[in-house]
Amino acid sequence: MRVIAVGLLAALFFSVTFILNRSMELEGGSWVWSASLRFFFMLPMLIAIVGLQGKIKPVLIHLKNHSTAWIVWSSVGFGLFYAPIAFATVYGPGWLVAATFQLTIIAGSLLVPFLEKGTEVKQSIPVKSVLISAIILGGVILMQIEHASAVPLTSVWLCTIPLILSAFSYPLGNRKMMQVVGNELNTFQRILGMTIASMPFWLVLSVYGAIAHGPPSSNQLVQTLIVAVSSGIIATGLFFYATNLVKHDNQKLAGVEATQSGEVVFALIGEIIFLHAAMPSLLSFAGVFLVIGGMVLHSLNSGIPAKETIAEISKAK
Repeated sequence: MRVIAVGLLAALFFSVTFILNRSMELEGGSWVWSASLRFFFMLPMLIAIVGLQGKIKPVLIHLKNHSTAWIVWSSVGFGLFYAPIAFATVYGPGWLVAATFQLTIIAGSLLVPFLEKGTEVKQSIPVKSVLISAIILGGVILMQIEHASAVPLTSVWLCTIPLILSAFSYPLGNRKMMQVVGNELNTFQRILGMTIASMPFWLVLSVYGAIAHGPPSSNQLVQTLIVAVSSGIIATGLFFYATNLVKHDNQKLAGVEATQSGEVVFALIGEIIFLHAAMPSLLSFAGVFLVIGGMVLHSLNSGIPAKETIAEISKAK
């Protein structure tokens, strides 16, 4: 299925976030700058992209007409999604953060009844999607058991609790903004609008960062710029495009969100190559197979032949 392939490609670019955030942490960079600089860098790039399309004015008009909704849900979908991820990297390696964040797979399905309130179409929690997501989550747990056993309990909580908040905030903010926007704006217009609307959140956080940690280093500036392009522009664009294609089908929407479990695999490989992390054990490899198997099952659950799904995944690599 094409949307599954697009989701996996987004996961590849998203994994850069976990690798470079961990790299910046190991080099002594503050998590505050790792988070806020990404969105400061994204803003001019998005203005350029949408500006070349000649579609900035509709974004500004929509922001003006629905300012409260934009600010609230953009702060949730971008602010409460990404700041906790950057914070969690202080207490765990990138692949472990990526693994824990996969709670968002189940969170997206559990949020369905809440998200459908006030709409004409009432849908219940997609039980099949939750059960299949549990398989993926089982694989994720296997991949983090070995490392988690060596982490102090305090570090485990400081890594896990923020990521639970992040896992629910991302699908909540994203889906709420899809409801607010409808078909009035395209993917990049929506990302631009959410970036603009989340600026108050990032400005407040950066003021705290300047007072508590001082200015960012030149190396952190470069790495956050790479994250902004890879994760903020390319990955977010791909993911929002995929979710927008299936936004009226909760089964398929859950399947697209499940592809983000691929971030764990990509982040693990990236840390081994670039940060010289230890080679995963057989237990971790077993987790990888569960993740892949879960993604294929999600495609089958969406009514897509397995051969087509595998072919699309191969094309995306």
